[in-house]
Amino acid sequence: MRNIILFLCVSFIFISCENSKEISSIAPVNWEKRTLNKKLNDSLQLGQSYLSVYSQIYSTTEHRTHNLTVTVSIRNTNLKDSIFINNASYFDTEGNLIRTYFNKPIFLKPMETVEIVIDEMDKQGGTGANFIFDWAIKQATNEPLFEGIMISTSGQQGLSFSTLGKKITH
Repeated sequence: MRNIILFLCVSFIFISCENSKEISSIAPVNWEKRTLNKKLNDSLQLGQSYLSVYSQIYSTTEHRTHNLTVTVSIRNTNLKDSIFINNASYFDTEGNLIRTYFNKPIFLKPMETVEIVIDEMDKQGGTGANFIFDWAIKQATNEPLFEGIMISTSGQQGLSFSTLGKKITH
């Protein structure tokens, strides 16, 4: 009986470890369905925004970090006009490109939100991760809104905070 219980415990731990290799626990957005298949209008106003996010934060000392789940929220705050996001690039603390989520124009319908989720186990970004977004909008419309929401829960303890994107001026 003791051997059966031990076998079940070891099997459970092995199965749990195998499932932890997953990078993201929710289905990724299908960027291809959002890709604009025609050339953008030349009259669009181009812009670029920076968003700081945190895959990890320091805990207790600079030698101990705590992993976080990151939700990047891309929002169109216009009631009538679509907006276009041309590029979403994710960088680590040292400024190295980790991945580009898309590099062809995608569209967001009026009042639509699209999210990028970085799993808590994906700590590539580190304590100083960030995004650069290139975008295009019609004249006299609202710029896209970029927000980062970081969260982690452990037992009865929870931690969450947010960041807001900033337009980059050249």
